[in-house]
Amino acid sequence: MAIALSTLVDEAERYLNSASINDYCPNGLQIEGRPQVRKIVSGVTASQALIDAAIEAEADVLLVHHGYFWKGENPCVTGMKQRRLKALLANDISLLAFHLPLDVHPEVGNNVQLAAQLGITVEGPLEPGNPRTVGLVGSLAEAQTAEEFAQRVKQVLGREPLLVAGPQMIRRVGWCTGGGQGYIDQAVAAGVDLYLTGEASEQTFHSARENAISFIAAGHHATERYGVQALGDYLARRFALEHQFIDCPNPI
Repeated sequence: MAIALSTLVDEAERYLNSASINDYCPNGLQIEGRPQVRKIVSGVTASQALIDAAIEAEADVLLVHHGYFWKGENPCVTGMKQRRLKALLANDISLLAFHLPLDVHPEVGNNVQLAAQLGITVEGPLEPGNPRTVGLVGSLAEAQTAEEFAQRVKQVLGREPLLVAGPQMIRRVGWCTGGGQGYIDQAVAAGVDLYLTGEASEQTFHSARENAISFIAAGHHATERYGVQALGDYLARRFALEHQFIDCPNPI
């Protein structure tokens, strides 16, 4: 079955309520390809490797979390950017990208999807009353050591996380996928035992140690693989389309 590209885009934007979210990049259709869609390929970042894989998979739409045209970037279409755009346009593949709307969505969002993978029960936002905070807080069914929870993260995400182990058992968890290490202060204020995100900064270690909480950096890419898969599955079910998630490994 095929549907109009415009129908797919409209539904994705409606479902994610993307127009209401102020972001660092344009959300929605970033590059327009063929007008009919039969197959969606999804992935985390619209890298050349993912584009090449989408071409080989005969995708009509490439659906990603990290697309193009970020605020402050050089607008010139040269080098790496030219090669990526040329490949998509030459193969008539549309690029559909959602950044913050895919982080915060209550059903297919990166944060709720990661919680489901790790067995965390979502309780609410990391910082109540702040609409720009994308992280969440929740709890584990049973208390465990930081090392035990880090082992669970390793098993699920398939990579060794960076762990700063605090003194207490882990029951209450705060998290924000991707580059959310800057929210560790909000996590401390929320009274969590452990804060988990994708990346770490030099000062993150000191914040965790001096506030006596545990911290895990599990990888930007690794923590954000699940939202785009869930969105692709939703759109495929909604319109009876084919959907294939392609993971291009990234150690960061």
